[in-house]
Amino acid sequence: MTEAHDLVKGNEAVAMGAIDAGCLYYFGYPITPQSDIPEYLSYHLPRVGGEFVQAESEVAAINMLMGAAATGTRAMTSSSSPGISLMQEGISYIAGSEIPTVIVNMSRSGPGLGGIAPSQGDYFQAVKGGGHGDYHLLVLAPNSVQELYELTILAFDLAEKYRNPVMILGDAMIGQMKEPLSRRPPEKGEKASKDWALTGAEGRPQRVLKSLYLKDGELTAHNWKLHEKYKAMQENEIRFEALMTEDADFVLVAFGSAARIARTSVLMAREAGMKVGLFRPITLFPFPEPQLSALAKTGKPFFVVELNTGQMLEDVKIAAAGNRVDFFGKPPGALPTPEEIFEEIKNIYPGTKG
Repeated sequence: MTEAHDLVKGNEAVAMGAIDAGCLYYFGYPITPQSDIPEYLSYHLPRVGGEFVQAESEVAAINMLMGAAATGTRAMTSSSSPGISLMQEGISYIAGSEIPTVIVNMSRSGPGLGGIAPSQGDYFQAVKGGGHGDYHLLVLAPNSVQELYELTILAFDLAEKYRNPVMILGDAMIGQMKEPLSRRPPEKGEKASKDWALTGAEGRPQRVLKSLYLKDGELTAHNWKLHEKYKAMQENEIRFEALMTEDADFVLVAFGSAARIARTSVLMAREAGMKVGLFRPITLFPFPEPQLSALAKTGKPFFVVELNTGQMLEDVKIAAAGNRVDFFGKPPGALPTPEEIFEEIKNIYPGTKG
């Protein structure tokens, strides 16, 4: 049954999505600007038979998450940038042990403590593997309250499908904004087999979840196995939104909250007679490189907009295969306006003089 809400805060939409996805355990530590998530879950999880635990630190929270999720129960944590940094060792262990978990990062300004303003400075940390070792998270980048809800539900499904941690990468703006929400809990289907889960070995052979492989060739084989899983993600899980890119002769690329602002700039450019399109990656890993490369083959130049000094920019340049790529960055401290981005478009639009 669909439940319509007039106004819901983004962080609360994440919590609603987690509950509707069947999450029963949450472990976390408060940090602005994501503290609405644990606040909501502390009240509502026990009402659906779940447990909320405020850990003594982010390091404790990520390890509690690993233990709970190892039983096959849906579990999650959330934090903001410095807290996610503290979790990196645990995230690497979770990836190496192939334990499905959901991790939410409502990122804030950095480096260091930085501030509580929105930032997309955690892109590298999220998609390149912030901890040690050769691993990937599957990373989802919502840009609305509705997507925060829907992609949280999806995150739990993908985590179990690939036995891999999934990160939802938002920021202070999208987490704190309020928008209408249509709450649509998924239909309960057949549960996927969890023959890997640690549920007690009575009456069955022992199961082991680990990331330590010491026999000759054992760790190499494990890493190649993980690599094949990441390739399967790249083949099957790419998600993106393309707005007016078919006839565009200039494509703006942005994700998350930056894409919300850029969308208005693109519409302003269209009203001014410029054939500008918008390409929004929804999965940051796997990155929609094949789709961007296809646009590049038509000769379209790209214009990347990010709330940082240039991180996704590197992946766009790889996909562009030599095509022109311009960049507009806004580090933490102030958000760009649609008018600012539109002025940049006018300066670099093909056929105009910058």
